[in-house]
Amino acid sequence: MADGTGQAGAAAVLGFDPGDPAFRADPYAHYRTLAADGRSLTRTDVGLRVTTSYELSERVLRDPRFGHRPEGGEPWRGSVARNRSFLTMDPPDHTRLRRLVSKAFTPRLVERLRPRVEELVDELLEDVSGEVDLIATLAYPLPVIVISEMLGVPPEDRDLFKVWSDSLARGLDPDFLLPEAEIAQREAARAQFGAYFQELAAKRRAEPQDDLLSALVSVSDGQDALTEEELLATCVLLLVAGHETTVNLIGNGALALLRDPGQLALFRERPGNVQAAVEELLRYDPPVQLTLRSALEDVDLDGTLLERGKLILLLTGAANRDPAVFEDPDRLDLLRYTEGRDTPKHLSFGHGVHFCLGAPLARLEGQVALGRLFERDVALATGDLVYRDNLVLRGLRDLPVTIRA
Repeated sequence: MADGTGQAGAAAVLGFDPGDPAFRADPYAHYRTLAADGRSLTRTDVGLRVTTSYELSERVLRDPRFGHRPEGGEPWRGSVARNRSFLTMDPPDHTRLRRLVSKAFTPRLVERLRPRVEELVDELLEDVSGEVDLIATLAYPLPVIVISEMLGVPPEDRDLFKVWSDSLARGLDPDFLLPEAEIAQREAARAQFGAYFQELAAKRRAEPQDDLLSALVSVSDGQDALTEEELLATCVLLLVAGHETTVNLIGNGALALLRDPGQLALFRERPGNVQAAVEELLRYDPPVQLTLRSALEDVDLDGTLLERGKLILLLTGAANRDPAVFEDPDRLDLLRYTEGRDTPKHLSFGHGVHFCLGAPLARLEGQVALGRLFERDVALATGDLVYRDNLVLRGLRDLPVTIRA
């Protein structure tokens, strides 16, 4: 590990051991032990405040007294300080950058992609039969093709994205969980990615095309525009957030359905319910499990003083299964978000000013991919399931299935 913390030390920091195979297989059972005493806010051995509460997580996410400003010397600080996209900025910098990027990343642009996403899914699944890895066959290539095409990356360069994306996704995790070699690999990927997009952005400035990168290099608000550093950080964010999370949404969602024959039958019987079904899959086993916030001033949280600069870890994956908010929270219920049922929104895309800008795209890809996939005869293949080592992102390394023609 980077600072010698190790997995035992990680458990002292987080309140659970992220390297435990049992935790990887089912983190939700472990989350419940953190809330076993009924407190909404717990304190780990090193003093980090952690919550599994939906109400408290939602409240912190929309509270302007909490942000990402890196201060102090607690674990995780280095990762936050280096990852300076608008995802980890506070207002007014966050407001400015998000406004600029939103001008290019609009819901209209996303909806225009629907026919292309449908075409890609059909192409990826065409003539697929027998035992296959669903991650390699569908969950990985679909979002990487979509985000590559959106950014204007030539098809021959897409394979570069996999290496960079795998390394950069680990950059969301704290350094104390990572071996030195993995940190070096991540930083090398960041430099290579930056150099690549710096060159591609220069081409788009000279010869704009109908793609998101051209829009980003030209977008402005009055005299304001993205700096080179901001542009590259935004491209990193779009790659990781626009690709990695969608891989996990499709993989986790497919697995949840394959493990529950009754809900899978319901999914197939009600194709018009696919939007509500995907919302429930996002709640049930979300691709993003947690987020971090820093107190920007002294804040009283339910009688606990959080001093300025102190961190709070919001286990949003656990909050999505909070029994105080969701009825029978550990049960997959594809009708939970259907019209007429007053179900609280899940926190899988965050909340407040940092609500995921790419949520419409992830939803679109998840709906189309899972809808088209389960028009086919699909079953889980035998063998153990292995999850990737990431802490913030939760997803399978592979998902062996049998598809019958």
